Amino acid sequence: MEQYIIKGGKALQGEVSIGGAKNAALGILSAAIMTDETVTVENLPDISDINVMLQAIEEIGAKVDRINEHSVKINGSKINSMSIDYEFIRKIRASYYLLGALLGKYKKAQVALPGGCNIGSRPIDQHIKGFEALGASVKIEHGMIQAEAKELKGTHIYLDIASVGATINIMMAACLADGVTIIENSAKEPHVVDVANFLNSMGASIKGAGTDVIRIKGVKSLTGSEYAIIPDQIEAGTFMFAAAATKGDVLIKNVIPKHLEAITAKLIEIGATVEEYDDAVRVTTSSKLGHTNIKTLPYPGFPTDMQPQMAATLVTSEGTSIVTETMFENRLKYVDELARMGANIKVEGNSAIIVGVSGLTGAIVSAPDLRAGAALVIAGLVAEGFTIVEQVEYIERGYEHFEQKMQGLGATMAKIDIEDDKAVQKFKLKVS
Repeated sequence: MEQYIIKGGKALQGEVSIGGAKNAALGILSAAIMTDETVTVENLPDISDINVMLQAIEEIGAKVDRINEHSVKINGSKINSMSIDYEFIRKIRASYYLLGALLGKYKKAQVALPGGCNIGSRPIDQHIKGFEALGASVKIEHGMIQAEAKELKGTHIYLDIASVGATINIMMAACLADGVTIIENSAKEPHVVDVANFLNSMGASIKGAGTDVIRIKGVKSLTGSEYAIIPDQIEAGTFMFAAAATKGDVLIKNVIPKHLEAITAKLIEIGATVEEYDDAVRVTTSSKLGHTNIKTLPYPGFPTDMQPQMAATLVTSEGTSIVTETMFENRLKYVDELARMGANIKVEGNSAIIVGVSGLTGAIVSAPDLRAGAALVIAGLVAEGFTIVEQVEYIERGYEHFEQKMQGLGATMAKIDIEDDKAVQKFKLKVS
């Protein structure tokens, strides 16, 4: 077990390069097994969720050749099992994408109910609704989702909520269905578009991804492809907020500025300066940041995955801010951890009320989930003294070489072994 130790008080300076999008990569790796030909996927993030997904794919018989930490070749011609073991599934939420992929290709799939971060209820009723509309019989027994169909037929599906997972899962299954499928009220997130573009590169016929109506014309089979995943907007946004919170000057490279518009708008509103380039953004802050209100919404609204990082930035801004979470009921569990560091923050219903304070002080805090963990690192970078962030395995589910990238920007931060009693003392002596 490992933890981060941070000495706060330094403004982040320099350049950082953003990796591939975790949420796009998980869908794309699942879709890669839908052809019997070899698929090459590049710009993979080197994070634990991706490694677990590749293990799960290999376990059912696909050939996985890891070219390097950011590229992989996958061949799904020798898949010999339609059942995904719970040992893999319970670790990551998006492993349910293998359900849509296997159902589309083999008309049969059995996948354990997924796990992931405990940020709230994430029902799969819309996934099931879509599969059943395509002609599959779906049941849940012994903790497993089982889907089977003699054939899949194109249909018209209206999603009750714009679910990213359901949109991607239905899209994959519908690619190899007979006829045309229309998904209304589909999710519009960039990673939905990226999965659709990848499927199209394999010979699928998908139109409208990125809008609220997606049309899919089923094809007989898919082919091999070479594809590079889009940059991760959440990793980019995390470094943007870290730059603003520490009053730094950071150039964030390998991004798509269009995907960051909601984040950029809020940073500008609270007083940061954001300069956009073709594939980079620069965030600078020279004065005290101000207050704002945010409400998480589906894309292109403010992303729920950026809400904790925004709150960590606002706790030392001037005035009172309100952060309202509309997507997941447990996404404010980090509030108590920020309060340990001196933040004036409290929860009322599904909102966090933040009254800005002049500064934070270091403390021992624990990451309750992936994005909250990143937020606590931002708070530690701002705080006076030393902060220890425990349960960093959550953070490493979604951030590649996080402490190394922060160190590259001048952060006084290290990852240490929780079993090493002298590690904290060594770090403090080294940086004193």
